Amino acid sequence: MKYFTEEEKLTFLSDIIAIKSVNENEIQVANYLKALFDEYGIESKIVPVTKTRVNLVAEIGSGHPVIGISGHMDVVSPGDESEWSSDPFTLTERDGKLFGRGTNDMKAGLLNLALVMIELKENNELKNGTIRFMATTGEEVGGAGSKKLYEDGYMDDVEYLWVAEPSHDTIIYAHKGSLNLRITSIGEAAHSSMPHHGYNAINPLMAYLLEMDEKLNGDNRKNEVLDKLVMSTTIFNAGNQVNSIPEKAVAEINVRTIPEFDNEEVIEIFRTAANNYNKEGSNINIEVTMSLPSVFTTGQSKMVTLAKELGKKYLDLDISIKGSPGVTDASNLLRNKDENFPFMMFGPGETKMAHKTDEYVYKEYYFAFFHIYKELILGLTK
Repeated sequence: MKYFTEEEKLTFLSDIIAIKSVNENEIQVANYLKALFDEYGIESKIVPVTKTRVNLVAEIGSGHPVIGISGHMDVVSPGDESEWSSDPFTLTERDGKLFGRGTNDMKAGLLNLALVMIELKENNELKNGTIRFMATTGEEVGGAGSKKLYEDGYMDDVEYLWVAEPSHDTIIYAHKGSLNLRITSIGEAAHSSMPHHGYNAINPLMAYLLEMDEKLNGDNRKNEVLDKLVMSTTIFNAGNQVNSIPEKAVAEINVRTIPEFDNEEVIEIFRTAANNYNKEGSNINIEVTMSLPSVFTTGQSKMVTLAKELGKKYLDLDISIKGSPGVTDASNLLRNKDENFPFMMFGPGETKMAHKTDEYVYKEYYFAFFHIYKELILGLTK
């Protein structure tokens, strides 16, 4: 029999927080988890995504139902480390909170999933079904890891999926998509005293961006759960000298999409408008740098109902069931699944703490989710 002590659980979390998997280097997390699985006789496989980035897939059990459990191994940059109260890559406990980059988003949830699998296997508790653990790379930027898992067929037979992103008081069953575009306007340099000898790349791009903002954010289509699409211009770069006409201007845009106004339609609107500007003499080019579709399910499933009950039992919270403006690896993992597919995002931590300085997860929630996840798996595989 094997039941991990709280001290062991903290040691494992400390170990993976110390791995600086900042938008890269997930292979060290994968190797750590693989070695842990190997120690307990669980077969796992490192799945290359790029030359330097990998996923990790592990499995226990056999037959149906097939339950997919997933989390990402990458974290965002800690930013200015001098702003942190303690080293962001050293797990530090204060006032019942566990501080460190990735404690909340989302190494605590990822480790919960892995250790629960080990206990289920070691204690021969899983009598039916298959549990497929999918640790992803690159969730914070682009979702390349989850895209690879989908393309390789790891989701083909999955019947339930939950992602252990931080959301201890809310079960998320639907979320917006996320679309990134880079818009480049090419002009011709000239001295600012003789602008007619050049072509200011900023002017058409500004007009174009304002038109897109009005067209997209002014669209009245609304999803019953996710509300309206949201477009934001977030980066603008142009020019290199105040007395020179800029020959190039680049803007980057993020669009949070809904099923009624999806990524493909948005991309087509951007391209059509650019073509219209270009016919009038501009030179505007569109590059799609990321496209993750929205996830829309009904939330009506045995999994969601049981998870809500377990949240009350172990967290003493009345768990809300909602949609989210954020995005998860489910955007890729659930491609071609219909709205009745049982999906949820539910994990230790608070959504509001993601990416913040002095990121933390409550220690009691970290421990509680071991019980929640184990009972959830056993309840779905009876």
